[in-house]
Amino acid sequence: MPELSIADDGFRLDGRPFRIISGSLHYFRIHPEQWADRLHKARLMGLNTVDVYVPWNLHQPHRDGPLVLDEGLDLPRFLDLAAAEGLCVLLRPGPYICAEWEAGGLPAWLLVDPDVRLRTSDPRYQKPVEQFFELLLPHIRPRLATAGGPVVAVQVENEYGASGLRDRAHLDHLVTLLRSGGVDVPLFTSDQARDLADGGIPGVLRTVNFGRGASEHLRTLREHQPRGPLMCGEFWAGWFDRWGGGHKTRRDEEVRDTLDEILAAGASVNIYMFHGGTNFGFTNGANDKGHYRPTVTSYDYDAPLDEAGDPTGKYRLFRETIARYADVPEEPVPSAGAKLTLRGIRLPERASLLAQAGALGGPTRRAERPLSMEELGQAFGFVLYETELPAAGDGVLCFGEVRDRAQVLVDGQPVGTLERENREQAIGLRSPAAGARLTVLVENQGRVNYGAGLRDGKGLVGPVTFNEQPLSDWTSTPLPLDALGALSFSSAAAGTGPVFHRGTFEVAAPADTFLHLPGWTKGNVWVNGFALGRYWSRGPQHSLYVPGPVLRAGANEIVVLELHGTRAGVVDFRDAPDLGPAE
Repeated sequence: MPELSIADDGFRLDGRPFRIISGSLHYFRIHPEQWADRLHKARLMGLNTVDVYVPWNLHQPHRDGPLVLDEGLDLPRFLDLAAAEGLCVLLRPGPYICAEWEAGGLPAWLLVDPDVRLRTSDPRYQKPVEQFFELLLPHIRPRLATAGGPVVAVQVENEYGASGLRDRAHLDHLVTLLRSGGVDVPLFTSDQARDLADGGIPGVLRTVNFGRGASEHLRTLREHQPRGPLMCGEFWAGWFDRWGGGHKTRRDEEVRDTLDEILAAGASVNIYMFHGGTNFGFTNGANDKGHYRPTVTSYDYDAPLDEAGDPTGKYRLFRETIARYADVPEEPVPSAGAKLTLRGIRLPERASLLAQAGALGGPTRRAERPLSMEELGQAFGFVLYETELPAAGDGVLCFGEVRDRAQVLVDGQPVGTLERENREQAIGLRSPAAGARLTVLVENQGRVNYGAGLRDGKGLVGPVTFNEQPLSDWTSTPLPLDALGALSFSSAAAGTGPVFHRGTFEVAAPADTFLHLPGWTKGNVWVNGFALGRYWSRGPQHSLYVPGPVLRAGANEIVVLELHGTRAGVVDFRDAPDLGPAE
């Protein structure tokens, strides 16, 4: 691929003037068998570049562990596919990425040390960053444009100016790590206009992020960077959703006009997102600006390419707008892909989570207090805590803090739920006898990905008391739910509490579809072992995207973990999503 360089008046690609027209898409939010399709549609919209984050937490799930690059995390393969499509790549390896992703991409194991200062020059943070880059960069170097690959530029950190940390030594060290690791393509930073001063690095290209007001923000960028290319590092064409809110959208014509304003100014642009994809499994992040707000499973983002990879109205308008400033392929706009419809799928088999917790997780650890997820070596899923109540009678159970949602049971009977989102820390209950079994199932609903709350340990935090008396002698069982093969299902009733439901269905021709769960309350879904993500009747999202490659011709399996209860135990596969009312 040609090499990118920076001149006083703009970008050059092999010495010729070049405007970056890019769009963000995240390989880790897309089924790997659909990568080529999404990249092809990016080029057909008129993009010459794609913008890609790298999630440290998935690539290195264990401290001192190897780099994971298989299946949906095969970054080298994704970069090679981008090159085959003729697309340049802006690579954003973090190590912090935000992206509404769990912990902003930082591994949970970083939080085991209670004093480590994230995103700073603290050696306890810098050493694992150095190790991560040592593992990652050998796979990137052959794919740099200077080596004939598609990666034309690499970002340093991510919106660092908004962190409030102002640790220039940290940024300088990241530049050193990249350069010493063989990254010899241009480097850049991205920040909102108000943060350009704190996020910029001398000698590194600055870009500015915004959703509207292009002329004003580009003017601010020029004030901070008198020479060099003007670029919007993130043009927010849509937005993400949170549980309990509405489905965020932006008017097609409004974002079309802002894109036109950017391009008319002669600036380069990266559309965030071109294609959002899905927070499969437990990978969604959360925000906490005074209130904890977890992000939903869908990352549709009201983007030009929707969650199923189909062009939207934005796609067509953006393509027409780009065509006024750059060459666009003559091929027609791709049509929507085929969708599968199957109604009334019954899930007749059941398995109690509490009864089979020992087969699902472990090892169980005993301690005087509940142990956090991080202390248990766990990143995602649930933790099951148990102890005994000291006496019979009515009382108030109090927690220091619940992170993030706790279901409380006494002798196996549900007594209530506490949510961090509502700042709930106490619940009244009746102990039937001294020694009654107290069970608390805690769900990690997503670690905070932005702002001061980035240090977001999970589980029960602080002391637990019953009638002001501390409870001790706890067992803590990690339940990451990354494999369900040990579950034993039957058609018998599974009792109260969280229950897995299983059913099978036949498919003639696999295709994309959307799982709808009418009458279900809250939980998680797996199809053929693939973790689709979380559902919640709270909304706004009321369906889950099922990628066609997850299905197979013939018999298929679906497993639903219902945390509370379901009306009928029936699900539907439909040809359209329900992401909730537009807001």
